[in-house]
Amino acid sequence: MGTSLKFEKLLEILEAEVILNDNWLRGEISRVHGSDLMSDILSYSKPNSLLLTGLINPQTIRTAEMVEIAAVCFLHGKTPHAETIDLARVNEMPLLGTRFSMFEACGKLYAAGLVDCDDLP
Repeated sequence: MGTSLKFEKLLEILEAEVILNDNWLRGEISRVHGSDLMSDILSYSKPNSLLLTGLINPQTIRTAEMVEIAAVCFLHGKTPHAETIDLARVNEMPLLGTRFSMFEACGKLYAAGLVDCDDLP
C-alpha cells in the first residue's frame, strides 16, 4: 500500500510551479496517473489522483473532470493554453507545471511512496 502526500510535498518533489490553485486541492494525493492518451485516462484513472501529462489543451481538463482528477501537472515545462487555464478555473482544477519528463516525474513520485492508479482499490 502506498503513502499519501500533501500538495506542498508534491510541489517540492516535482520542483513544480503552481499555474492555478485557489486552495481547491484539499487533503492528500495517494495515486498518480501518467498519460497522454485521453482513453487511458478515462479507463484507468481513479478519483482524487494526480494526473501527469504533456497535453496542454482544454480536452485534458474535460477528461480530468470526468474522472474526478484532483490536480493536473503538465510535463516538460509546457505551458497550457489560455483556454485550458480558463476551463480549469471554471472546474476548480489545480494546475501545476514541471520541467521533468513523464519518466522522471513518475519515478520521483514512486520513490516518495505514491502508487499508480491500478495499485489501490
